Amino acid sequence: MRLENLTGADLSDAIEDIARLRIAVFRDWPYLYDGDLEYERRYLQSYELSDAAIVIGVYDGDWLVGASTGAPLADHAGDFQEAFESSGIDLKTTYYCGESVLLPRYRGRGIGQEFFDRREAYARGLGYRNICFCAVIRPPDHPLRPSQYRPLEGFWEGRGYARLPGVVAHFSWKDVDQAGETVKPLQFWLRSL
Repeated sequence: MRLENLTGADLSDAIEDIARLRIAVFRDWPYLYDGDLEYERRYLQSYELSDAAIVIGVYDGDWLVGASTGAPLADHAGDFQEAFESSGIDLKTTYYCGESVLLPRYRGRGIGQEFFDRREAYARGLGYRNICFCAVIRPPDHPLRPSQYRPLEGFWEGRGYARLPGVVAHFSWKDVDQAGETVKPLQFWLRSL
């Protein structure tokens, strides 16, 4: 297995594989995303078009088994502006960790730590002062929540991230058990670099 920082042409070459991986991994709890390849391609173009974006790819041989994205928060301002409006946080000095997806059989090997290490180092090298991400909020009694699910809040707090009170975005997608899209809240977490 190897991890690679993908930028520029290398990132563009991996877009199709990243899109498929996102659909596969986000189908599980807590996202329950009934994904669409065309939407994924359009979404991932923002990373292709950003000079400051990065994707960390995890490969088993030539097979992409994990990916973690990052880009300036200002590149996502349209999507997140309302959530950050009264936060006092400068979007221009904050880097955004998009998503981390890893096939289940590769988990528990420290790759999640490496995803954060690399994105934080990359953002720091570009001069960003803060770094953030968001995570979907699901009720603890949700009927599709697996009994063996381990929440990630302790992992994030151990890395120095803290919830941003009141900084919540709202996005719509189709859950695997729903007929259409529904709005979900996503809580932002932040730490200083």
